[in-house]
Amino acid sequence: MEKILFKISGFLFSIILLTTACTPPTNWELANENKDRLRVSTIFTAHDVRDKLSYKEGLDSAIMWCKSAGITRVFIETFRGYTAERETLLHAKEQFEQAGIETSGCVTTVHFGKPSTGGSIVSCYTSEKTRNELIRIFEYTASIFDLIMIDDFLFTHCECEECIEARGNKSMSQYRCDLMNMISKEYILKPARAVNPNVKIINKYPLWYDDFHRRGYEVIGETESYDFIWVGTETRDNDFINNTEGLNDPQYGAYFIMRWLTDIGGDKTGGGWFDALGTTPKTYLEQARQTVLADAKEMMLFSYGGLNKETNEYGNRKGTGIADIEALKVELPGLFELAKLVDNKPIKGILAVKPANSNPHSNYDTTKTYSGKDADAYIYNFVGMLGLPLVPKEKIDMDAEAAFFPVQILKDRDFHDKLNQFLAKNKPVLITDGLANHIENVDQYDNLHVLKVNESPRNILQFSREELNSIRNKMLVPFGVKFDAPSMVALYLMGDDLIVIENFKDESVSVTLETEFSMTADLKLVLPTSEEVNKEFTKHRLAFTEIPARTLVAIQY
Repeated sequence: MEKILFKISGFLFSIILLTTACTPPTNWELANENKDRLRVSTIFTAHDVRDKLSYKEGLDSAIMWCKSAGITRVFIETFRGYTAERETLLHAKEQFEQAGIETSGCVTTVHFGKPSTGGSIVSCYTSEKTRNELIRIFEYTASIFDLIMIDDFLFTHCECEECIEARGNKSMSQYRCDLMNMISKEYILKPARAVNPNVKIINKYPLWYDDFHRRGYEVIGETESYDFIWVGTETRDNDFINNTEGLNDPQYGAYFIMRWLTDIGGDKTGGGWFDALGTTPKTYLEQARQTVLADAKEMMLFSYGGLNKETNEYGNRKGTGIADIEALKVELPGLFELAKLVDNKPIKGILAVKPANSNPHSNYDTTKTYSGKDADAYIYNFVGMLGLPLVPKEKIDMDAEAAFFPVQILKDRDFHDKLNQFLAKNKPVLITDGLANHIENVDQYDNLHVLKVNESPRNILQFSREELNSIRNKMLVPFGVKFDAPSMVALYLMGDDLIVIENFKDESVSVTLETEFSMTADLKLVLPTSEEVNKEFTKHRLAFTEIPARTLVAIQY
């Protein structure tokens, strides 16, 4: 009898083992396994704290939701024009941590102090009223949290009489940069650290890098001052031809700014923050992929409240929160795999320099206000959509094998000498037609190529496949590859063994990549994982007869 029972028990144990082995891990389990490489987080705004976390059922529901989405850290906001109550903040912090979810704080500097003349949502930081309020907000937050994120409203566009008088002979941009550097040190970091010597503060920069200095975001000084920086990797649904919002944020922009700010911040650079505003599931997932491709170590999903609505709206940007987060839950295992593939890999390609505080126009007289056309505004975002693999940098790397320069590069006073050195070494260089107006004898160099932007970067997305191939075949020579694809198909070269191609078009495309070197290639990942690609790989050629619409492929060789 005992032998029979033993056999039955063993049989049942085998079934349990087999069942366990066949059950895929949950997003919560995967998230905990991968959080040292790629963490997923979300934010509860101060209003979410009041409306969602102030009672047991709401708090329990929030914790369950976080686990289902693989979220292992939450940022609990103390202030967003409204100050959340201390008791509610402390209780929510305790409950999340007991559930195994790390907690940090957040502040969004809107609707306080003296309003800016440029719009009441942000403040005039010349005003003592604003400064005193800022001290109160950060002392309060530092008394609760050891890590605090500042959302990307720490800027000003005020031109009130106080600001005009205080700026003296400086340009408004220079005054604002100096002002916000001082505000950061004296009215945020100093009072927060006085209350809590262990506090660390993150400054999260927005996506609009060509306008930073105009509104007081001085990325060199502020990055030095803060403990960490984060990056806004929001890109939106963008009709490239008929866009009426002037957002200039094609999907590649998320990748570019994450890599560019990582070049500036180094180990200080943490995660990428994106939202559901102005998105559908397809573009929401592309935000996530670009953030991970840029080797961000954390994805921040803004925000719990917005991602629990069928639709949400900010200005004229509508989003599909619930559909977006459900799509992300499905893709999350694939995103963790993508993070493994790109983890700490150096990127190869065409040097793309965006000097800090540089203008997308060619007037660099700092005593005057520029009112002309920004011919090369956010040009890097668009060039990346042409299948040109960029290496974003803040300064010129003279060891680069190929380079792309728009008018922003004129911020570097030694640019012309450096350009001549590049050209003398026969390195391929691509410049915009706007920059070409500042270079003598452009036509005399065989390795200097001009990109016809015609004062609108969006124009280059209309180049034909043949026109793009002509540009790419010249610029990719140092890397031993040729790339044949239509526009809105991006190429990423990573390390010595990884190639990523992403199709941002709403239709399938054929793509070919030829190499001078021999390789054995393997298709490692397709996102979405439900899509199938038709391919044929040989020692010198990766041919895709079909990459489906809005699909990423990663090839290891």
